[in-house]
Amino acid sequence: MSKQVKLKIDGEYVTAEAGQMVLEVARANGKFIPALCYIDGLKGLGACRLCLVEVTGIGRLLPACTTPVQDGMSIVTSSPRLAECRKMIMELLLSERNHICSVCVSNGNCELQTLAAELGVNHVQFPYRYPKLPVDASHERFVVDHNRCVLCSRCVRVCREVEGANTWSIISRGINAMLAADLNEPWGGSSSCTNCGKCFEACPTGAIAMKGKAVGENAKRAERIARLVNARGGAQ
Repeated sequence: MSKQVKLKIDGEYVTAEAGQMVLEVARANGKFIPALCYIDGLKGLGACRLCLVEVTGIGRLLPACTTPVQDGMSIVTSSPRLAECRKMIMELLLSERNHICSVCVSNGNCELQTLAAELGVNHVQFPYRYPKLPVDASHERFVVDHNRCVLCSRCVRVCREVEGANTWSIISRGINAMLAADLNEPWGGSSSCTNCGKCFEACPTGAIAMKGKAVGENAKRAERIARLVNARGGAQ
């Protein structure tokens, strides 16, 4: 039997199991914490930083998806400081690549777009980089548009943790980081890809899309990943 811990979230006392992450406990208790790289069924990574929270006694903000709960912990999920940080992070994500919603296949079905609206982002204060990034349409079923990728690595983790194929990885670093199949080869020539489509379902934007489908038909169903993991007995 798991050890129970007691903590406060936004002034309310809650009970959780030791080892649970703050994001999981907060959402289970009806608290909204935005997150882009997190997905139920996969291990947290803390890549997007949108889920930052305040923890009493700690000067820096902590990512809720990778911070385990502790007995006596006091957490703040909503404050002017957090709102400002989250908006800035969202603006940086939008300015880094070419996120033009009106011509994106995931328009209206995009987690990045939805979160931007929920966070009140109606303009970007940072200069747009407008990088010239490729589109890989070599796969028979799917296409990868690197212009839409936010490097959340959800596709990487679902391919590794759930499918076990290890097709995807993130290569290079910083502003030059890119999603890559196998040894940076065209996805269509991958010898490890099982053609399962889990990376498509996990992708929060239009970076991975299904060929021959209109905007409404490219809606992702990330909750299917969690159902599959639960059916197998939980995350490894």
